[in-house]
Amino acid sequence: MEQIIIGFVLSFAVGFYAIPVIINVAKQKKLYDIPDERKIHTSPISSLGGLAIFVAFISGLLLSVNTNFLIPGFQYYIAAFMVIFFFGIKDDILVLSPIKKVIGQIIVACILVFKANLVITNMHGFLGIHAITYAIGCLFTIFTIIVVMNAYNLIDGVDGLAGTISVITTTAFGIYFLINKDIFYSVLAFTFAASVISFLIYNYSPAKIFMGDTGAMLSGAVNAILVIHFISTAKTAPILALDAAPAMGFGILLMPLLDTLRVFSLRMIRGRSPFFPDRNHLHHFLLDRGCTHTQVTLIIAASSIVFMAFTYFILSIGVTWVILSQVAIFFTSIYVIYLTRPNKNNLAKIRVIKANFDDEVNEANKTNFLSK
Repeated sequence: MEQIIIGFVLSFAVGFYAIPVIINVAKQKKLYDIPDERKIHTSPISSLGGLAIFVAFISGLLLSVNTNFLIPGFQYYIAAFMVIFFFGIKDDILVLSPIKKVIGQIIVACILVFKANLVITNMHGFLGIHAITYAIGCLFTIFTIIVVMNAYNLIDGVDGLAGTISVITTTAFGIYFLINKDIFYSVLAFTFAASVISFLIYNYSPAKIFMGDTGAMLSGAVNAILVIHFISTAKTAPILALDAAPAMGFGILLMPLLDTLRVFSLRMIRGRSPFFPDRNHLHHFLLDRGCTHTQVTLIIAASSIVFMAFTYFILSIGVTWVILSQVAIFFTSIYVIYLTRPNKNNLAKIRVIKANFDDEVNEANKTNFLSK
């Protein structure tokens, strides 16, 4: 418990004091995200929040983890995080093509699978599948890591959303590992949650800084590590053992995962790249219904917690039926939200009026920002 408290406090403190410095430097060096027709924000804002999250997280983790609780693959986790940091920062400043980002994600996944030995080897009865071969497990684990990383990256479209979901999911895993005295993974979860909490103070609407690809993909990688370890150990945990561990892990990450898989599928069905930008995410649907950034964040965060509780209470029906129930409820809810959006004509008029207003605000903000 001492390591968790030290890691949490250190990580939060470093992030809290680092972010204002990063905001000021970004303004001085003009390192900010300029709004365009695709983006929701209307004024130049730095996307370097991931830098503070990374520094706070790594500092808190390295200074708090007791060597007695280290796992054999710890150094490879750090190596994977550093790879994310370097290609994430480059993307936040210079912008990388989607293929280069995917290559970076594959490198991270391979480090975690082949060096840290983070491999899913059992499906625990999902669709009647139990033990799987090492080769299939490696491929499935690489796919899982890449999907989770992209899920947190793509949900980062509204002030505070990706950070809030990340805090909820890592805290859920952290509590479970703490209960089972799995100290290292508990420290990993709570230390990362603290770094993101310090960031959220400056990210809630109106945001002063964004987490960028660095922060979002780091969130995805940490959650991927936690969920894979959870799936591998929860069935034999000394306290609160879960036979349907994959269903519970899926339920914890359900909101970002299913929304990303849904959007990727729609894009490919329409013959587009899965990374082609559009306005089909859940947060876009809620914004179209007139919700504010804060309301969208609270709705999706609350839904995430509800799905966790729902999943836990129906685990007895088996892995396959739990996951099918989760998918059915999620897509039914999305369909209802989609059907009840404002009609296209009214929405188009609203967007034209909003665009004209945003243009005026944007020009004023740019003038004021550049004059400082």
